[in-house]
Amino acid sequence: MAKIELKLPQMGESVAEATITSWLKEVGDTIEADEAVLEIATDKVDSEVPSEVDGVLVEKFFNIDDVAQVGDVLAIIETEGEVEKDGVSNKEMVPDEPEVVAGSSSAKELEQEMEGLKETLGTTPDFTSSERFYSPLVKNIAKQENITLDELENIQGTGKDGRVTKNDMLSYLEGRSNSSVGQNEEVVQREPEPEVQSVATATPSTSLLSVNGKDEIIEMSRMGKLIAQHMSDSIKTSAHVQSFIEVDVTNIWNWRNKVKDEFFNREGEKLTFTPIFMQAVAKTIKDFPMINISVQGDKVIKKKDINLGMAAALPDGNLIVPVIKNADQLNLVGMAKRVNDLATRARANKLKPDEITQGTYTVTNVGAFGSVMGTPIINQPQVAILALGAIRKVPAVIETPEGDFIGIRHKMFLSHSYDHRVVNGALGGQFIQRIAHYLEAWDPNKGI
Repeated sequence: MAKIELKLPQMGESVAEATITSWLKEVGDTIEADEAVLEIATDKVDSEVPSEVDGVLVEKFFNIDDVAQVGDVLAIIETEGEVEKDGVSNKEMVPDEPEVVAGSSSAKELEQEMEGLKETLGTTPDFTSSERFYSPLVKNIAKQENITLDELENIQGTGKDGRVTKNDMLSYLEGRSNSSVGQNEEVVQREPEPEVQSVATATPSTSLLSVNGKDEIIEMSRMGKLIAQHMSDSIKTSAHVQSFIEVDVTNIWNWRNKVKDEFFNREGEKLTFTPIFMQAVAKTIKDFPMINISVQGDKVIKKKDINLGMAAALPDGNLIVPVIKNADQLNLVGMAKRVNDLATRARANKLKPDEITQGTYTVTNVGAFGSVMGTPIINQPQVAILALGAIRKVPAVIETPEGDFIGIRHKMFLSHSYDHRVVNGALGGQFIQRIAHYLEAWDPNKGI
C-alpha cells in the first residue's frame, strides 16, 4: 500500500487560499483517477479538486468552511502497490499513521481534549443540518455575527432560487442593529460615548454599525481586500501614463445592426461589439509585440502567446478577468463564442482556475457603465491595459472628395494605460492609433 497526499493546487495568479465548500467523497470511499474529491471556492472561482490516482480516501484534514493554503495537504488517498516519485516510494514519504482503536485510552483522551476545546472556544453555529444552500461568504458572516440557524432560515433571499446573498445579510444585520439601538436608546443617552474603533480593530458585533447609530462600517470581503491590494501594488510597481484617441466606429455600428440577427440564427450566439474590438487588439499586438511583455527585475519577458484578459463585472460589483488564450488565432465567430462563454460563466461564478491566468494584455469596457473614457490600472504583471469608452452619436466633420460637411457619426474613446518604465510614449500612442485604424477601416459590406 502507498499513501498519496492530495494537495490544494495552485489556483491562479495572486490566489493563495481557498475555502472548502463540500466533500464529494468520505473516508472509506473508493476514488478513481481524475474523479473529484472535494469542491473549493476562492475569491475568484469555484472549482473541484480531483484525485490523480485510483485508491481509497483514508483521511481528511479539513472540514467544510475551513480555509486551506495553496500546497496544504487536504487528504490522504491509499493506493495499491508502491508509487515512485523521485526514486522514493510514497510509503517512505508519508509514513503510516498508528491505528487508533475505538474505546482505547488514546481515543478517549482525544475525545476529552476536543470537548475541553469546545468549552474553551464556545459553540459556533452549525449550518450543516439545513437543507437550504448557503455560500461560504454567507456562512462566515453568520458565524461572525452570531446568527443562529433559525435566524438564517428566516432571512428572505433575493438571489437565484431564493438564495441568501451578501446584501441580504447586510440588510438583515442593519435592521437587527437598528432595532437593538432603539431598545437601548435610554442607556446610550446616559452612558458616555465610547471611543470609536477603527475598521481594522472593530469587533464583529460592531463591524457593521458605528457607535453613533448613523454611519455604517462595512467589512471588506476577501475578494475586495485582494483587489485593493492588487491595485495598490500595481500603482507602486508601474509608472502609469495614458494615451487617448477618438475612433469613428460608424461602419462597425451599421454592419453589426445589419448582420446580428443572421449571426444569431446561424451560430446561436449574440454578436456584440466586444469580439470585434478584441480581434482588433489581438491584431495590433502582433504588429507591436513589445506591448505583449512583462518585467522581472531588470529583464523584459517578451510573451510568445497573445492571451487577452477581458474584465467582467460580477453581480456583487467586483471584477474578474477571464483570459482568451491565443486570441490572435480566432476568427470573429470563434472570438464571439469565446467572449460570450467566458462572460456568461464569469457572472455565474463557473470559471475554471486556468481560465483566469496567463493573461498578457487586458481590455476593460468602461463604456458599459456609461463612461466616455477611463484611466484603468494595469493588471500586473502585464504592462498595459485598454479601456473602451461608450459609443455615442455625435456631430462630426466628414471629409469627402466633394468637400467637408457635418454629419452624425458613432464615436468612442480608447484609453490606453501603460507602464512608462518599459513602454515609451511613441509605442503607447502608436498602439492605440493602429487599433483605431483597424476599427475605422472596417468593411461595412463584409460577410459573416
